[in-house]
Amino acid sequence: MQSCRFASQTIRAMSTLRIALAQLSVSADKETNINKAISFIDKAKQQRADLIVLPECFNSPYGTDHFPKYAEVIPSGDTCLALSSAAKKNEIYVIGGTIPEKDGDKLYNTCTVWNPMGELVVKHRKMHLFDIDIKDKITFRESDVLSAGNSLNSFEVKGCKIGLGVCYDIRFEEMARLYRNQGCHMLVYPAAFNMTTGPLHWSLLQRARANDCQVYVACVSPARAEGPGYIAWGHTQLTSPWAEVLAELDAIEDMIVKDIDLKVVDEVRAQIPVSQQRRTDLYDTVWKKI
Repeated sequence: MQSCRFASQTIRAMSTLRIALAQLSVSADKETNINKAISFIDKAKQQRADLIVLPECFNSPYGTDHFPKYAEVIPSGDTCLALSSAAKKNEIYVIGGTIPEKDGDKLYNTCTVWNPMGELVVKHRKMHLFDIDIKDKITFRESDVLSAGNSLNSFEVKGCKIGLGVCYDIRFEEMARLYRNQGCHMLVYPAAFNMTTGPLHWSLLQRARANDCQVYVACVSPARAEGPGYIAWGHTQLTSPWAEVLAELDAIEDMIVKDIDLKVVDEVRAQIPVSQQRRTDLYDTVWKKI
């Protein structure tokens, strides 16, 4: 009886991942920003998290004027060295939000992932650059400074395959679908939606991607700042494969720590088997008629 109970507990443990989502305040002082990130990695470990996710541009103010000044070579820059050390010290996986990356004469908005040995597992360069113009509200062109990435990137933690995107990437359903087809159980987007698109689309897009692809979705924002410049919406959020919001922060600096059950992914996909029922033959026929 005891051996059966132990086996059951082991199965449950293997299907559960404890994730921390850190919504950090970001200042103009790079060293302060890095030290704050490290302190939250320490806190996540204290709460027994397996994985922590940091926000988009956590070491730099968000803006085209700031990217060249704060950019680093990966993995030898100060921010990367600090993340590597913190991951190793705490024996935890770290999704290092994003930082401006310098590679030759190009700049990228890049997410790095570090394993519990402090090794760089993968990096994801933002594929869809944030170029928008909403009349009388916000105009922003990342492409004035940044170059776009051109590859999908994923990694695995405790049996959970995680696909990476950055902010604007979440608007592109076909990208999420490719990750789903590769077997991902979760999509993670370090992101910094603004005060115009945040209230309208932030939660909607996360629930849509979770529902479409039957995956967990985590979007991690900087905390909302005061004063001039780009202002992030905040509201870091974790969404289930049922498109249910499991946890959401407000706008201030804070952290979510939550256990997610990977069996839920299998349950949703078995009960609503949309991937098995996708009529590619019918779609091809319809497309040829257009």
